[in-house]
Amino acid sequence: MVHDILIWPDPRLREVSAPVTEFDESLKTLIKDMFETMYAAKGVGLAAPQIGILKRVVVIDTSPQDEGARPLVLINPRITRKEGKRLWSEGCLSVPDEQEKVERAEKVAVTALDEEGREFSLEADGTLLALALQHELEHLEGGLFVDHLSSLKRGLIKRRMTRLKEAARRTANPKA
Repeated sequence: MVHDILIWPDPRLREVSAPVTEFDESLKTLIKDMFETMYAAKGVGLAAPQIGILKRVVVIDTSPQDEGARPLVLINPRITRKEGKRLWSEGCLSVPDEQEKVERAEKVAVTALDEEGREFSLEADGTLLALALQHELEHLEGGLFVDHLSSLKRGLIKRRMTRLKEAARRTANPKA
């Protein structure tokens, strides 16, 4: 099932997500729905808070841009190491049609659980995956890429997102 993606400045995007403790069918359904939602929106990553579910679940698929990449499910992920710095051009499904340069680590190491609850680790260096990992895990802490921008740029984007949400509301409910 494709879910609606929350648009910033929705306050739910600022909440910290809870760890996953149950590895059951509802988790598998959530993961399936997250992939469907991400693909429908033409994204490369999605965190559960972006669809209003405050659980530490992330899906990523950079395969259209990164040769040899495969879809990833990360449950209760945490970054264990960051190295270097790099400016990345970054966008977000919760901040549609906006892209800005953001400084992130060049290389990251992450530990997470898979959908069966087995721990695994991975590293990414200078690829879209390195960016996506940092970006999506930030959502689990209530952060967004706009937090890395100047207050002026953030304010301009916030106004555009507010107008976008208002236009969508009027379209969905024209008599209101």
